[in-house]
Amino acid sequence: MPPTISQAIILRHVDYGEADRIVTVLTPDHGRLKGFARGARKSRKRFGPALEPFAEVRLHWAPRPGGELVSLREAELVSLRIGLRRDLETLALAGYGCELIEALYDEAVGFAEAFGLLRAFLDHLDRDGASREAKLLLELRLLALAGIVPHLQHCAECHGTLPDGPVGFAADRGGSLCLGCGGEAAALKVDRLTLGSLGRLLQTPAERFADIHLSPRTLQEGSALLDDALRGHLQRPLKSAAFLAGLGDGG
Repeated sequence: MPPTISQAIILRHVDYGEADRIVTVLTPDHGRLKGFARGARKSRKRFGPALEPFAEVRLHWAPRPGGELVSLREAELVSLRIGLRRDLETLALAGYGCELIEALYDEAVGFAEAFGLLRAFLDHLDRDGASREAKLLLELRLLALAGIVPHLQHCAECHGTLPDGPVGFAADRGGSLCLGCGGEAAALKVDRLTLGSLGRLLQTPAERFADIHLSPRTLQEGSALLDDALRGHLQRPLKSAAFLAGLGDGG
C-alpha cells in the first residue's frame, strides 16, 4: 500500500530505544496522529531535522496493522521555524500552543481549522516573537473553534443585559452573570469593556495575530477569564502553562 502524504506540524516527540522516535503531529485532513519513526535519530535522508517540535513538514505515513501508532516513512521539511528559538519566552509559548491544542483536540475541533490556527500562531511567533496578545488570541479562538467559548456579552443564565462596570464571571456557570443571577458574588470580576473587547476579537480573522494590541486591563482580565474557562476543559494542568507563568514571575 502506498503511503499517505499529509501536511503536518510536529507537536512533540519522544525518543525510543537507541535510534527511534515516537512523534505526535497535527494534520489538516487526518487530525492528530501519533507515529513511530524507525531510525529517525540516525536517518538524515528520511527525516533529518524535520521531526523537531514546531516544524512544518510533508509527512509520508501508513497505518500499522493492529497498532495505535502509524508508521512514519519520510518527512520533507517545509519550515523549521528557527525564529521560535530566539528566546526562552517565545520557545515556551510555542510549546504551550502545541500542548494546548493537543489537550483540547478531543473537544470536536475541526481538523483544517485547528491546523490553520496553529500554523498562523507559530508563524507569528517565528516572525515577531512572544506576546501576551498572541497567547490570549490563541486561547480565545481555540475555545470558539471547539464550541466551548463562554458567554461574554450577555448573562449566561438568563441571557439578560449585563451592567456597566465590573461583571461577575464564572466559567462553571457558563460565563458572565448579571446582578439578578448572582454576578456580585462571583469570585472573578471582569469589566464590561473587557468583555466587549473579547467579543470583538472573536469577529477578527482566526489566523490574524499581527498588529493586534490590547490594553493592560484587557490583557489582565481577559487572561484570568480564559484561564477560568480553560480549566474546566483540561484533564490536567499543562506543564507548559506553569513554565510560562514562572517566566512571567521572573522564575
